[in-house]
Amino acid sequence: MIIEERILENVVVIDLKGKLTIGEGDELLRESINSLIQKGHNKLLLNLGEVPYVDSAGLGEIVRTYTTVKHQGGTLKLVNLTKRISDLLAITKLLAVFDTYESEAEAVSSFDS
Repeated sequence: MIIEERILENVVVIDLKGKLTIGEGDELLRESINSLIQKGHNKLLLNLGEVPYVDSAGLGEIVRTYTTVKHQGGTLKLVNLTKRISDLLAITKLLAVFDTYESEAEAVSSFDS
């Protein structure tokens, strides 16, 4: 799992690349999110376009991330869901919990509305 962060307008885009699984991806994501929150960033966009696979631990970490950000007064949104991840969120009924977007531009502009 590779995690890259970049800022668009006032939103931190977190680009995930690789499998989000137990023991590797989930811990990296947790560390990255905790670091961003400590730095005062509270508008986060998780880009899942290059994540081919998410296991139960990875899914749990996305949910934990959402809860952590929300408790800090922030917002977490998802962009570029693959069909596999979209199906996983639909099956687990989590698609209703997250704000999801097809395009990064649409997702970033949604933070202002």
